[in-house]
Amino acid sequence: MAAFNYFNYFTEIEEYFWRKRGAQLLISPLDWAILESWQKAEIPLEAVQKGIDRAFESYARSRRGSGKLLKSLAYCVDAVMEAAAEAREVAVGSAPRARTLQAAEPFSRDELQDYLRRLGEKCGRAAVLLREKSVELERRIEEAQGKLVELTAFAATSGALDLEELERRLTALEDRLCAALTANADEEIVLKVRREMDRTLAPYRRKMSAEQLAMLEQQYLRRRLFEEYRLPRLSLFYFA
Repeated sequence: MAAFNYFNYFTEIEEYFWRKRGAQLLISPLDWAILESWQKAEIPLEAVQKGIDRAFESYARSRRGSGKLLKSLAYCVDAVMEAAAEAREVAVGSAPRARTLQAAEPFSRDELQDYLRRLGEKCGRAAVLLREKSVELERRIEEAQGKLVELTAFAATSGALDLEELERRLTALEDRLCAALTANADEEIVLKVRREMDRTLAPYRRKMSAEQLAMLEQQYLRRRLFEEYRLPRLSLFYFA
């Protein structure tokens, strides 16, 4: 993963897909889930781009003359996984390279503190919306808000900032929030999201392995539940 800027992973893939497609389109919840599954699996950017290239070539051959554009990253999943497997084979026996987030800080310390403060403010607003609806969720979100205040102070410390440690803490915090949402979310919201997910994934189920589907479903549900409860995603990958 050291061959590209860790924090540009999503943007690089999104823009590469747009260039291959020749037109921009809104990234769907399914496409975001796919991006997140690749990031979680630590698939290198080069392997993702190679897989996208192959998927477009295959799509062009199968749709020759139709004029239809490839609309979703879902069509690229198999090709990306194959390219990732090839990259792992090539890496076997080569000298390991340390993965670090600290070769250069990709944004200023003030920008980072402002980003963390905004995450905390969004959590605060989400907690207010849950008053009298779910006391437990409100409490968990307020706890997350308090942790984000601590992380903002952590980002203000002098000396070199350990971005990898900060990302670990954010990920752990998001995991706890996700568990709280899964356990306490309104049943109707969960059912709505699951119906939406089933419709979205239906065209691709036969093309993906059970493992790929399970990871996509997990990421899809997480993203949509966070959206439904107006909670921000807690990761430096979403830095903006």
